[in-house]
Order: sequence, then C-alpha cells, then structure tokens
Amino acid sequence: MAAHWAESGAGTPAVLHAFYLFKIALYILAGWSFALATKGIDGFTNVGQWWSEPIVFEKVVLYTMLFEVIGLGCGFGPLNSRLWPPMGSILYWLRPGTIRLPPWPDRIPLTRGSTRSPADVALYAALLVLILVALFSDGTGPIPALGTDIGVLPRLQIVAILAVLCVLGLRDKVIFLAARGEVYGSLTFVFLFAGTDIIVGAKLVVLLIWIGAATSKLNRHFPFVVASMLSNNPFIASKWVKRRLYKQYPDDLRPGLLADAIAHMSTVIEMGVPVVLFFSHGGWVTTLAAFVMIVFHLNIVFAIPMGVPLEWNVFMIFGMLTLFVAHAGIGLSDLNNPVPALSLFAVMVICIATGNVAPRKVSFLPGMRYYAGNWDTSLWCIKPSAQEKLDAHLVAIPNMPKAQLEKFYNNAERVEVSKYLGFAFRAMFAMGRGYFTLLDRLVPVDQQDDYVIEDGERIATFALGWNFGDGHFHNEQLMAAMHERCGFEPGEVRAVMIDGQPIHRQRLQYRLVDAALGELESGHFEVRELIKRQPWEADVPLHVRSGGQLNTA
Repeated sequence: MAAHWAESGAGTPAVLHAFYLFKIALYILAGWSFALATKGIDGFTNVGQWWSEPIVFEKVVLYTMLFEVIGLGCGFGPLNSRLWPPMGSILYWLRPGTIRLPPWPDRIPLTRGSTRSPADVALYAALLVLILVALFSDGTGPIPALGTDIGVLPRLQIVAILAVLCVLGLRDKVIFLAARGEVYGSLTFVFLFAGTDIIVGAKLVVLLIWIGAATSKLNRHFPFVVASMLSNNPFIASKWVKRRLYKQYPDDLRPGLLADAIAHMSTVIEMGVPVVLFFSHGGWVTTLAAFVMIVFHLNIVFAIPMGVPLEWNVFMIFGMLTLFVAHAGIGLSDLNNPVPALSLFAVMVICIATGNVAPRKVSFLPGMRYYAGNWDTSLWCIKPSAQEKLDAHLVAIPNMPKAQLEKFYNNAERVEVSKYLGFAFRAMFAMGRGYFTLLDRLVPVDQQDDYVIEDGERIATFALGWNFGDGHFHNEQLMAAMHERCGFEPGEVRAVMIDGQPIHRQRLQYRLVDAALGELESGHFEVRELIKRQPWEADVPLHVRSGGQLNTA
C-alpha cells in the first residue's frame, strides 16, 4: 500500500478532483455576488473598478468564515472520509444533543458538559444570520484615508459577530476552529479599527499566518509531507517523477533529494517572501513577490491535498492582492493608533509560540502548524459491541466511514483496501512509524481482528461532525464524552494518542488510553528513530514514562 501511494497517491477518480475545482469556482462566484450586493459596487464584469474596495475584502473574509463554519470548506467531501452526506458541521450544530467540546470547562463558567443544548444551537444559528446580514449590508460612507466613497461595514455588526463567535467558541471549540477563528476571526477583529489601521492590521495578521506556517515546517517531518502530497497530485502524471521523490522506490520510501529540496525551498519562500511584500510598498519588487506567492498557493490548490484546504488558499491569494498590491503604499508608519494592532499581533505571536513549544495545549490551527507533518493524532480500536453502543447512544449522522464505503462498494475486500490505503497515507509521514508501533503495543496483533481500527480523524468526523487533521478533536476529551453516553467496558474502546513534536525537542509524547480505564501508558519516541524507518516498519524504540503493564482483556 505504501508503494502504491508513493507511485499513484490515493488513486482518487479524476471526476472527484474536477468536483473540488468546480467547488472552488462556485466559492468565487458566490463571493463575487456578495460583493455586488453592496450599494456603490456595480458591474459583474467591471471587477477592476471595485475589487480592491475595503468593504469587498471585509465581505470576502466574512463570507469565507461562513463557508467554512457551514462545512463547505476544509474537511469537505470524500477526500476527508465524508462520502454521504459530504459534510457534517451545520447538520450537527443545529441539532441539540450532539457532542460539543468546550476548551476550558473547568475554568470558564457556564461551559461545563459535553451535550449541545438549544442555547448552543441558537448561538450557532445567530452566527450564521449575523454574517449573512453583514454580507448584504452597505458601507458606512466615505473614508478619505482609504480612498473609498463606499466605506466599510458598520462596526456594530462586526462587534456582534465577534461576540457570538467568542461565546460559541467557549462553549464548543470545534465550531470556533471550524470557522477558522485564527484567520477569519482575527481579520474580523481588525475591522473594528479605523481608517488605514484596518489595512495595516490585516497585513500583520496575514504576515503572521505565513510566517507561523513556515515556522512550523522547521522540522524533519516536512519532507515526508511534500513527498506524499506530490505523490497524490493529480496534475503530476509521470510515475517516474513521483518515484524520484523517494530515496529508492520501492524499497526505501524515505524522502529523496527532490522532496527535500522542494520542502526547504517552500519553507524559505513562505518565511521570506511575505516579509518582502510587507516592506516593499509597491513597484517591481512587490509585483515579483506577489507573483511568487500566487504560484506558491496555486501549487497547494492543484495538489488537492487530503483535508482539502482549497478555498483557504484562494482566499490567501485574494487577500494578498488586496492588501499588499492594491494597498501597497500603506505600512506601519500609517498606523494612527498602534496599540490595538500591535496587541493583536502580540496575542497571535504568543499563540504561535505556545503551539510550537507545547503542541498539546494549543490546536495546530491557532498554533498555525499547517500541513507540516507534525500534529497531534490518534488511532482508535473499537470492538463491535462498542460500535453498537455508539449507534444506539450518540446523536450523530449514522455510519462510520467503513459503513459508508460498504454502501458504495458493496464489496468488503474493496472497503478493506480503501481503509488500509488510508493507513498507508498515515504511515508515509514520519510519525506514522510510531503510530503502528504503538498499535501493536496497545492491542496485541493476535487480538486486533477483534477490533475495528480507525484513524482518530474518522472518529471525530462521525462523532463531532467536523475534523481537519488535528488530534485536539479526538483526544481524551472526546473519548470521555463518548464513554459518558455509552458506558464502555474495559477493553471495548482503546486509542493511541500522539502529541505533535515541540519545536525545541526532537521527540514525540504518546499515551495509550482505554475509555473505561483511563491512561494505560505514556512515554515518548525520538524523531531520529522515525525518519530512518520505512512506512511498513513498526519497531520504533519506545521510552516508557508511566504504566507499561497493559491490560489486554
């Protein structure tokens, strides 16, 4: 399976890739339409006259937040294990009784519990309505400093959206993260500023998104990501090229010189070119830097990576053109009140730094550790008896991914092939080597046929309605919420849980957990042991910190 992935990727039918590209086109068309719903902006084909208006940027930010929080963006469709329906999100979050995961239930009043109440549903519905109202609103009038006669969205609307998003996020972190609060929430906060401070603040946010993402790639994992992602690129048809991504196909599937070079070059571009954009203030330097970043993001879009963060990359291109090209002349010296902008900048830096130093404490989204091959993850083992309890007691869209595949294929063997191809994808990443070493420790090989083994992302997709590659959605908190409803027996549900690698330590922490018994074992393994092994090798040396006497009953 690993050799197949290296040469052919997931083998996704071309029609599905075309579907995702068509979805991007619809995303752009809808955003275009919301811009035209603004008084003073006219002409569907007269884009050159209005595309750089500040209110258009505001509406694109809010529209993309709506697009994501409904469930149409990241994590949508079959490339994220959602066959039918192709999304959860709104189908879960408008439904009382579904699971919610508050980020700090022991610290924030009125957030305890894991059951979505009618009040939670009302909050989510209010967020959708408030965003829609803003998208059909007109500007506040001329702002000479920004060169606009149309103006920006009313500040009261922005305050209302932010207030509901924050309260909703304290009740359920999943919705806040699905709305991409670290990107669109931060930019929405900038809309509270006045005059040129809006542009400068938005530039600082976008700059940090790029630099934060680049910082997360300063590790030994990212070349593995590049190799596996390009192997799955539908626009690279040559198997010869894909084989060159590895040291010695098919016997040595560690990243080769080509994958290493692309990884390092991408990191340099993402770290350095945005700084040039920020300080160049126009001219050929800005034009060249903008061209490089357009190519950078289009490369990700056309790779159609798993998790499909496609519209986000389209947004980043539009945001870059609006902020750094159309308003190239506005910079730090144009800040009228630097305190709000610099305070937001400082908060975001703290989130990024904490996420890199202590990944277990901060989701990889606000930590901006995007697609760097270094994230919290899990692998769950569920007995059929536990699955019956889940089907009976969880308020969720029925059918785990395996059951969805069975409906499409009507062939058990093809379902198993698809499932193990997913495991091969996980194993293509460096941490995947530890993943399966720990599986054999959690459940002995001769007992694994007694379980359905699923990637934690698929568990979150089924139980929460949304997932985007982050183990913060399917860790002990989700397991406890499921156990509260189902009352699992010891051994019925177990999971391997691995934290992302801290940027300053070359090791990954792990836990082996039983839903009924709690943590069975914890420890760590060294990155140097991961990167020298093949995807099919499950013999990574472990350093046990606690536990070690597993009850395998």
